[in-house]
Amino acid sequence: MEGAKIFFNSNIKLLRQRRKMSQDRLAQLLSFTRSKYTALENGQTSNPALMDLVAIATYFNLSLDILLKEDLRKWRELDLRKLETGVKEYVNGKNMRVLSITVDSNNQENLEYVPVKAKAGYAAGYADPEFLKTLPKFTLPNLPRDVTYRMFPTTGDSMLPIPEGSDVIAKYVQDWMGIKPDTLCIVILKGEQDVVFKQVRVLEEGLLLQSFNPNYEPYVVHFSEVVEVWQYVKHQTDTMPAQETDLQEIKRMLMEMKQQLKTDLNA
Repeated sequence: MEGAKIFFNSNIKLLRQRRKMSQDRLAQLLSFTRSKYTALENGQTSNPALMDLVAIATYFNLSLDILLKEDLRKWRELDLRKLETGVKEYVNGKNMRVLSITVDSNNQENLEYVPVKAKAGYAAGYADPEFLKTLPKFTLPNLPRDVTYRMFPTTGDSMLPIPEGSDVIAKYVQDWMGIKPDTLCIVILKGEQDVVFKQVRVLEEGLLLQSFNPNYEPYVVHFSEVVEVWQYVKHQTDTMPAQETDLQEIKRMLMEMKQQLKTDLNA
């Protein structure tokens, strides 16, 4: 078709990079030589062989129509996730995220505790049964048996009045789209942030994370950066709540006024 725009080379580059794969590695998986694959990705092959196109489309689980004629660089993150997972709702989570658990001698699920020193490794080891075996385990009364729970310690003052150092007991959320606006959640993220405790609101492109403390600005994380979500159930602390002084009350009121003014200006 004369004049038709073809996005084959930019699409395969994008798809390869999203899988964090080198050209060498992808060429091996496709049974191509490195030079052959590089020429395809760089647009140096004017008429790629049909069987090569089919091999690449099959590997990425795409139709040839999408691989050739859609500019995937312009697609939203959520739509790319749907595409990469066989056009299933990534944020729905069904058949996509397998939660590893441990059980006690009675075959009942344990409640694992993720201490501060283990939080840095949780985002990498959350699905590894061997990692989970290293975590402290216990049970609590009055928790339904058909739900998976974990306990995470809080750090920092972003969620005051819940005291820093509180232990948050949370239940596993499989379907992120079912999260009601401003639900308290432990969110497991990729990268340095690892584990955060925030109010969560589901947006089209990701999760809006907001602190109780107005000194902390809300921010959005894309779905691709989210590993797990755990909904707040209860917390326990050994810190007694302090009575608010007049100065603290004035400061709180000023912060609320500042936050409201900022909201009004952005409206």
